[in-house]
Amino acid sequence: MTYAITQNCCTDATCVAVCPVNCIHPTPDEPEFGSTDMLYIDPRSCIDCGACADACPVDAILPADGLTGPQQEFAAVNEAYYRDRRPSATDGGPNFHAWGEPRFERSLPSDFAPIRVAVVGTGPAGMYAAEDLLLHTNAEVTLVDRLPVAGGLVRYGVAPDHPGTKRIGDTFARFHSHPRARLHLGVEVGRDVTAEELAAHHHAVVYAVGASADRRLGIPGEDLPGSVPATTFVSWYNAHPDVPADAVAPAGERVVVVGNGNVALDIARILVSDPDALAGTDIADHALAALRAAPVREVVLLGRRGPEDAAYTRSELRALHHLDGVDLVVDDHDPRIGAAVDAAGPAGKAALVNDVTRVPVDWSRPPAPGRRIVFRFHSSPLEILGDEAVRAVRVTGPDNERSIPAGTVIRAVGHRGAPLAGLPFDEATGTVPHEAGRVAGRPGTYVVGWIKRGPSGGIGANRTCAAETVGTLIADAVAGALPEPAYPPKAFRRLLGRRASGGVVDARGLAAIDRAERGRGRRDGRPRVKLATVEELLATARRPRWAPRP
Repeated sequence: MTYAITQNCCTDATCVAVCPVNCIHPTPDEPEFGSTDMLYIDPRSCIDCGACADACPVDAILPADGLTGPQQEFAAVNEAYYRDRRPSATDGGPNFHAWGEPRFERSLPSDFAPIRVAVVGTGPAGMYAAEDLLLHTNAEVTLVDRLPVAGGLVRYGVAPDHPGTKRIGDTFARFHSHPRARLHLGVEVGRDVTAEELAAHHHAVVYAVGASADRRLGIPGEDLPGSVPATTFVSWYNAHPDVPADAVAPAGERVVVVGNGNVALDIARILVSDPDALAGTDIADHALAALRAAPVREVVLLGRRGPEDAAYTRSELRALHHLDGVDLVVDDHDPRIGAAVDAAGPAGKAALVNDVTRVPVDWSRPPAPGRRIVFRFHSSPLEILGDEAVRAVRVTGPDNERSIPAGTVIRAVGHRGAPLAGLPFDEATGTVPHEAGRVAGRPGTYVVGWIKRGPSGGIGANRTCAAETVGTLIADAVAGALPEPAYPPKAFRRLLGRRASGGVVDARGLAAIDRAERGRGRRDGRPRVKLATVEELLATARRPRWAPRP
């Protein structure tokens, strides 16, 4: 029996580190790492030890002969990755690691005085940095987040029907109560404390604030009611407290989603999924109610380029094939589409739509009966039409323009970082200028994640990103380049006590929120029912453990 990596793969490469026979690729040291959709196990070399499955933070690694339903195809997906690879040392048998004495090149010397490091942001990038610091150094880590609950994009960005991916949050949660970590949630840098004050209380500050803004289309009608950025839509169905329950109201039988990345596919899948199936997830109550009442039957995915250049991953597209009662269609409006599909090799992205029905779609007619997702490649939006609300989208075509009637438009064309008070900012890239994570001109200040490299890469990409930044921080510490804090360790907590008007949530408060949400979920047969407002989160964090549950 061998193991196979499946759709949930987050590419953080923990499995690579524990595999004793080097049969998982690409590794972080290989050029392909970060450019493939997932990692792959070589069935010829796997020795069935299960170490990778035990280490996987998202339960994406399973015995190949035990795969069922939609996951069965991933045994072939893993095997196919190695079919066309050049012969390597793994051919003909396991290539065992040469285990030697453990080395900790990235650790501080054992006699080095503890350093205090603040990490701003508790999403994957921030938590990978915190994990690295807590495991490899004697640093005392202060975790700061502007929301009164931890998790970042794991909590508010991962689709509710991807519970396996959300499990990585349990891995990060281990460090919330680490003896050398202090959690301060509900604290916003720039509102409750300045960047200068944060730096004055720590040897170093690592900013992991992501890319919270959305990219704009820059076309007329973009701000009409019914035209919604993907950041808002995803936050809405994930119960983000910044987005009120009435911020989104899907209207019309047809929704147009501009973009063809994984976020666009997530949105399309949620819109056409059976609400009864979503009812078993942690989707926001208000979103579930709105989707039950919505008339949406068709989602159109507009892609500026062809199927060979689609931004979604293979695993996410495969997931659409297994939606009950949902048809997939490619609008065969452009001869380049068929040519790309016919010319694609087995590994080409265009081949992924080879088994999807290709027919010209008559957009003058209402959506066909049933539910379906339509891919329209080689098509860009020119204008969103409507007087008081969205009624259509004018798009490009191979010969002329045409209008696609729709009641809702969702703009999924990417994220963008926002400026941070007190830090330099590159408007062109939407990032903070840095060198290997070190912020230019700001000794002791570092960045990690999307605010460092731009909005690219999934959860696992943050692990190697954090390793680089923490490596730079450690090198600066050893070189004596970190500024000394101006205040003693407990001074920061006292400062927040005076400044944070809404109250600060610590590890115990976060645990109270978790218990409350899981308790609400158990009553409804769901993993959790999220508290959707700042007021609810703060009140729950303050409630004594013996108080009655809502």
